[in-house]
Amino acid sequence: MFFKSLSLVWNNIQYNLFPLLTKEIGPLSSEYKRLAAILELIRIEDFIPCSRFNFGRPLKDRRFIARAFVAKIFLKFLYTKHFVKQIAKDDQLKAICGWDRYAKIPSEAVFSRAFAAFANTSLPETVHKALITRAYDGLTVGHVTRDSTPIHAREKFLKKEGSRQERKKKLNIKYRKEKKEGTSRKQMQLKQDLITSLKELPKACDIGSKKGSQGYITAWKGYKLHLAVDDHCVPLAAILTSASLNDSEAAIPLGEKAKHVKNFYDLMDSAYDEPDIKTHSISLGHVPIIDEHARSKKQKTLKKAEKGRKRHLNFTTAEDRRYRLRFSKERSNAMLKEYYGCKNIQVKGHTKVFCHIMFGVLALAATTIINSFT
Repeated sequence: MFFKSLSLVWNNIQYNLFPLLTKEIGPLSSEYKRLAAILELIRIEDFIPCSRFNFGRPLKDRRFIARAFVAKIFLKFLYTKHFVKQIAKDDQLKAICGWDRYAKIPSEAVFSRAFAAFANTSLPETVHKALITRAYDGLTVGHVTRDSTPIHAREKFLKKEGSRQERKKKLNIKYRKEKKEGTSRKQMQLKQDLITSLKELPKACDIGSKKGSQGYITAWKGYKLHLAVDDHCVPLAAILTSASLNDSEAAIPLGEKAKHVKNFYDLMDSAYDEPDIKTHSISLGHVPIIDEHARSKKQKTLKKAEKGRKRHLNFTTAEDRRYRLRFSKERSNAMLKEYYGCKNIQVKGHTKVFCHIMFGVLALAATTIINSFT
């Protein structure tokens, strides 16, 4: 994978930035070199407006704090308090984030207020979209995989009225009525713009459940992260919804968010086997490859028998071989949770949780892009 529009940026990092930092603060470790390259690639400080001539108390060091939050995710710090202490005693890290050697580092409270401002303005999401648009300008991706992953949260979940059977009965009645009248969420999303579709998705913390590949059902409290990922594990778009939302309900908005990247095939599992999703994918000029969802015992038996016949004859179709390339999505999920802060989230509320996750998505995207050069 080679990004022509970013080759000049990488040359500047390798031949100008690294020698300059070595001269100013001494030899850098490989980890700090990678961090400096990531911050130079995404340039998050360029997306923060200058507050020099605003009225009232000046907003101190917001650009450096934004760089510090990316560094916090990359260096795997769980708490802001510990990271602020690390910056104060590490001159190299302080310089990489932007502060002068003798500058006073803002307190944890200032970092928290800045994070709330970044969450309200969707700063990491804006920077991520700009990075992906610049990196994929003039390129066409082979496959884009859409899927979801659980996000555990440390907050109270939204309690629903009635028993589980009563809620299920109401949902079935509502689903049949909407399908008959043509007013289901997916049918409306085909006619709506992206902003309206995203506003109508539920975002409260609640309880979600999912059947794994081994057939066991697991439940969690929190949210659900919907990602669109390319063949090289670069996250192209992300949406955070309530944990109880079905994957298919967010498929069309996710496809709209990722449409600034051109691709040939959309890969999705059986949860996305819906006519409206296929229609939307075709309207974008893509070829949808979606695993068939067996909706009855007879369909399950036929599907299992067909798989057995293919295995016995050692026969695979072109669609089967392409569908197996969905492993990139699982790798992205694992990397986000293990290395980019999505496993232990300390903030509460959809806005702040999504901001924290997007800092991780931004760092993962930049790291993967830099790996293509190195």
